[in-house]
Amino acid sequence: MQHVLQVCAYLFGVPLDLLVVAVLLRGEYRRYPFIFLYAVVDLLTTILEIQPSLAYSSGTPEARHRWAQMFWVNEQIMQVLVFLLVISLVYSAAKHLRTHRTLLTGMICGTLVVAAISFWAHYDPNLALGRYMTPWTRDLNFCAAVLDFGLWALLIGSGKKDYKLLLVTSGLGIQFTGGAIGQSLRDMSPGIVAAASDFAMVTSLARVYIWWRAFCGKPEPLPEGNSSPK
Repeated sequence: MQHVLQVCAYLFGVPLDLLVVAVLLRGEYRRYPFIFLYAVVDLLTTILEIQPSLAYSSGTPEARHRWAQMFWVNEQIMQVLVFLLVISLVYSAAKHLRTHRTLLTGMICGTLVVAAISFWAHYDPNLALGRYMTPWTRDLNFCAAVLDFGLWALLIGSGKKDYKLLLVTSGLGIQFTGGAIGQSLRDMSPGIVAAASDFAMVTSLARVYIWWRAFCGKPEPLPEGNSSPK
């Protein structure tokens, strides 16, 4: 059953990822370069994971080891990208504030401190890779969810509502929350690892779908004389 669910997720998720990249290539990638970068890397890592993740069900030690290594390497890459994405969006949304540079510095330093402390707290060379990476990733997802909530508050409080970014932020919030809950469940009991993975997978697919809906309309032109992202 788990194998079938994985196949269905790839059959649904990969085309959705392609659609998101395609709609961004119509012009929105210039306005939202970090969103575009995240979407492209998410598509590539998903494609790279298809064969190892499906081979994992064979149960051989080599297949399990290969899948674990690829999964956690890709997870670290996506965590770095997602923090760059959220921080860039928060910075853009807070440009009207006089303290926006201080806010940016605080977000970067705070993120690095939380990531370092969490890794130091959970790392144990005597444990399998997933045993300490799972709680660390849970903490990073929680931290990202807090930043995303701050971004949501900035966008809601803005005089001119950017509904496209509100949708993007909503999708990220669903994914971060699902990732944090999923990783917490994985860490609680080996018996619910599959259910926890499925939950995180569904919330990730929901984020991709929301992004596609957000960008599938007519692209917005960049302001005259401004080629930088909004």
